[in-house]
Amino acid sequence: MHDTSLEPPPSAPPPLPLVHRGRVTMLHGIAPDRTLLSVLREELGLTAVKEGCASGDCGACTVAVADVTTDGALRWRALNSCLRLAHSVAGCAVWTSADLVHDPLIAKTTDLHPVQEAMRACHASQCGFCTPGFVMSLFVAYQRRAGEGLGHEEAVRVLSGNLCRCTGYRPILDAARAMDDYPRAAMDEARLRDLVAQADAARGDAPQGSTYLAPRTLADALTARARWPQAMVVAGGTDAALALTKRQARWDRVLDVSRCDALTAVSVGSDDTGPYLRIGAAVTLEQAWSVLAERWPRLGPFADRFAGEPIRHGGTLGGNVVNGSPIGDSMPVLIALGARVVLQRLDADAGLQTRTVLIEDFYLGYRRTALRGDELLTAVDVPLREPLPEVAAYKIAKRHEDDISTVSLAAAWRLDPDGAVQHVRIGVGGVAATPVRATAAEAQLLHRPWGRDALQRAAAALQASVQPLDDGRASAGYRRAMLGALLMRLAQTTEPGVPGVIASTAVGGLESVAPIAVDVELQGEPS
Repeated sequence: MHDTSLEPPPSAPPPLPLVHRGRVTMLHGIAPDRTLLSVLREELGLTAVKEGCASGDCGACTVAVADVTTDGALRWRALNSCLRLAHSVAGCAVWTSADLVHDPLIAKTTDLHPVQEAMRACHASQCGFCTPGFVMSLFVAYQRRAGEGLGHEEAVRVLSGNLCRCTGYRPILDAARAMDDYPRAAMDEARLRDLVAQADAARGDAPQGSTYLAPRTLADALTARARWPQAMVVAGGTDAALALTKRQARWDRVLDVSRCDALTAVSVGSDDTGPYLRIGAAVTLEQAWSVLAERWPRLGPFADRFAGEPIRHGGTLGGNVVNGSPIGDSMPVLIALGARVVLQRLDADAGLQTRTVLIEDFYLGYRRTALRGDELLTAVDVPLREPLPEVAAYKIAKRHEDDISTVSLAAAWRLDPDGAVQHVRIGVGGVAATPVRATAAEAQLLHRPWGRDALQRAAAALQASVQPLDDGRASAGYRRAMLGALLMRLAQTTEPGVPGVIASTAVGGLESVAPIAVDVELQGEPS
């Protein structure tokens, strides 16, 4: 292994080129741990973008970012600039709400952009502090939908990462629907693509020893990881940046893997265990949950409750997994699906070394994982053995969206031709220092007819087998009760003939559930 004790101190940070207001702006001397919010406000004087919570909850810091993906598509994202490292958007185009008025790339017939006109006409701003963030979330939706207005449900989803304490939201939702009432504001996308290409070329490759490393190949990423194991590894940075904004941490060197092509790809492969879906570690949460929901549509409503839209646009599946939070939303679902994490490193003698670990075995303790100091988590593999299992996932949180789970549960099951459970895996979060596979509950279901009785026994086994967290978010008793209720929700959303519940629409919602008895007699293995 490389001897880091002989390394010179980090060199200067690389230049930071941005596309802003129709030209490439080059910034120099930006420290690797500066947030995009601080650079926009302090270096560029763009004070329309605000800092509210500094944790990605309120959305006052939301900005629009556009780049070109490896397949040539122009990608629009709403991002929390308080959590985004400034260097992570090098080579991208960035807009704040003030830029919608002044950007020469936007052709308008009025002074204001249609999003701003709709907000003004619908009286959707009161104190105004949160308004720039709402405008930028709607602007990204406007660009993605070619200027169309939003329906109510889509507007709620698009604005799930923005909070307002004044208007009561109705005028803001009215503005989202009214955006297309005004003459279209057209973006000069051809010119934008040219400018993004210029900015990306100006970014180039950081020199060896740079304080901000953003490798484009897996080999370069693993080489950097081996050489600088103490560097902070980031992809979306939506959790890592909290150390900067909340704990005043400082990072001397950053390894950003979000530009690594191999880590941003989604593919289907096969090995001796069968076919699998490989999701690169730096694939955004939005894309990762989209490809999972394509195969398991029941996951769609659950995915919409994963944080807010700016977090889904910026955060990554690999980051959520390696973060190791016991209340992360991805892990129970991935446990239920039997997913494996792919861990890779470069050995000085043996070259590339790869190992895979079942995700429930990846966690060793509270925010401790099996990842070695010279390894990177490069992908998550989800089995695709036919027939695919049925999957359902639920969470309970203090808010319907834009919040982490108090407790969550996911289940995957397959029935044999006689209706007995042939395969079942259950993952739960919020019940221990790590995400947990609920093997005791699985044992009460396996080889038995699927139905309310079996699920009742499984719920009782689950409640008896866990020692939930007891903290300010919820008591252990509440979490235990809700775990049983979430498992019993499967009876209401999958068992035919249950009054008042439609299986195709109830999954992932907040419908009521039957009371759970914890004194049900558990059964051993069926004879």
